[in-house]
Amino acid sequence: MLGVEVTVADIDLTGDDCVVAICVRDGFRQAIPVLELPLPAPAPDGAEWIAAYRHWLG
Repeated sequence: MLGVEVTVADIDLTGDDCVVAICVRDGFRQAIPVLELPLPAPAPDGAEWIAAYRHWLG
């Protein structure tokens, strides 16, 4: 969310089949397309699923 660290509280699928991360910080929630979500280094557990999704979209 604009360059600040957030917690991904959930993953959801939108009506147009876009996978989004539901990000939370200080009581605010925002859905961000998972492919636009910058990941920290080292990548967290589960990041391989984002890589697989990116590869599948090709």
